[in-house]
Amino acid sequence: MKLYFKQQPFSFRQRTAVYDQFGNVLFNAVGEISLARKMHVYDRVGNEVAYVEKKLLHLLPRFSIYIGGQYVTDIVKEFTLFKPSYLFERIGWSVSGEFLSHDYTIKRGNMPIAYIHKQWMTWGDSFEIDIAEGQDIVMVLAAVIAIDCVMDSNNSSSSN
Repeated sequence: MKLYFKQQPFSFRQRTAVYDQFGNVLFNAVGEISLARKMHVYDRVGNEVAYVEKKLLHLLPRFSIYIGGQYVTDIVKEFTLFKPSYLFERIGWSVSGEFLSHDYTIKRGNMPIAYIHKQWMTWGDSFEIDIAEGQDIVMVLAAVIAIDCVMDSNNSSSSN
């Protein structure tokens, strides 16, 4: 299944819409203004289905993912010298690829779960997410939002 993740530029609270291949909005993600960065994911009728929250007081970026109000995993940026590496604790997912160009794969072991590709020449960040058959769409979407938050966190800390 393909989803399209489109961030709204110039938004005070970071807002993202997630569309299907026909242009129908399936989910909306909205940032919360707080000390710890949070992104809430809502379905098309406004029910919160997931949220991603930055954990404070960690040397490397760490974000927790909650699905249906229940803690599922932390995404942790590992310390590496040349190529970024991310792991999802408790669920055995890892992320590999070209993070600077936003082309990466989420895997469980060697099995691909989703491919993420940044679309260039758009207002705001836009991604195409190709989710493997049988995978949890909300979990994959929360994972992509968490990775985007980690990368945004890295970019803002390196520019300070």
